[in-house]
Amino acid sequence: MSKKVKKEFLFIHCSATPEGRDARGDAIRRAHLSPAPVGRGWRQVGYTDIIWLDGTVERLVENNEDGYIDPWEVTNGIAGYNMNSRHICVIGGVTRDGKLPKDTRTPAQLEALKKYVLDFLKRFPTVKVGGHWQLAAKACPSFDTTAWLRSIGVPDKNIFKPTMKYTVRLAA
Repeated sequence: MSKKVKKEFLFIHCSATPEGRDARGDAIRRAHLSPAPVGRGWRQVGYTDIIWLDGTVERLVENNEDGYIDPWEVTNGIAGYNMNSRHICVIGGVTRDGKLPKDTRTPAQLEALKKYVLDFLKRFPTVKVGGHWQLAAKACPSFDTTAWLRSIGVPDKNIFKPTMKYTVRLAA
């Protein structure tokens, strides 16, 4: 890609780390950028920002915060949706034993994610927000993003509606 593309989507992800286990940006970078078998061997991480358990937001990929995705801002969040999307990751998303998807968001993460999404929509009012699970057979981010977005007051016009919906089983 040699030109910038209009920002159309914000997708929410989870790190798929066990409940209560924090992960930092350097661990995400290693997992995404290191060659196999250590990592995925990508040229860029999958997320622009991550939200730690304490609600701190860490920027992984710098960007100029305009309404476009420049070539250097593209992350590897969802195949086919990277050039026109921002991707944010919430640390957690699986049970303590790491076996089942689970909504493990802490109160601090819930507040930080709410602020992030609502602020993002104020700046980019035409963007649609969704979860990774809506485009892949994955539980990520391990909660029903559509229901949560409605609960925080996101208008339906800003909620991503995929043509195909995957369903996943979450831990109680």
